[in-house]
Amino acid sequence: MSLTWEVARAGGLMAWGMATASIVWGLALSTRLLRRHPLPNGLLDMHRRLGALAVVFTVVHVGALLLDGYTRFSLTEVLVPFLARWHPTAVAWGIVAFYLLLAVEITSLLRERMRRRWWRRAHWLSFPVFAFATLHTVMSGTDATSTVVLVFLAAMSLPLVALVAIRLGGPPGPVPRSGTGTLAPPSP
Repeated sequence: MSLTWEVARAGGLMAWGMATASIVWGLALSTRLLRRHPLPNGLLDMHRRLGALAVVFTVVHVGALLLDGYTRFSLTEVLVPFLARWHPTAVAWGIVAFYLLLAVEITSLLRERMRRRWWRRAHWLSFPVFAFATLHTVMSGTDATSTVVLVFLAAMSLPLVALVAIRLGGPPGPVPRSGTGTLAPPSP
């Protein structure tokens, strides 16, 4: 295997891991689990950084695929769903996940300029990001049959599933205010 292929594989797994960790972190921050404790600014900052790293590693993943001679992806094949010659459906899941991830990240950067309701709605796109990126990983990844990768996917997914269950089991917790580390009251 070539270096670019190994970088593409590692970048993809890191992108999935960072996106999943960001979602888990965000869920933990938005549930009542942390409501009774004052939140240091660093906790919200960590959530933001994990999301940004997911974008960075996705760009690394796609860039390495473009440079790799094995799959020979063109720019349009990695930007337009279903145009890839190699596993077109699986690649399409990844492309859509990337666009949704970008939407979540861009709206996060614009949060102070958006209505809270619209920011929250955009943030709900994190769940399809997780689902589509997971489908992409298990359908197109050459590591999809690797026990180590499958254990990694399961171990990272379990906290997400648990926090979603907690979140769905009760009223939503407060949303951290940007830059303050304090909690905003729950929305009606």
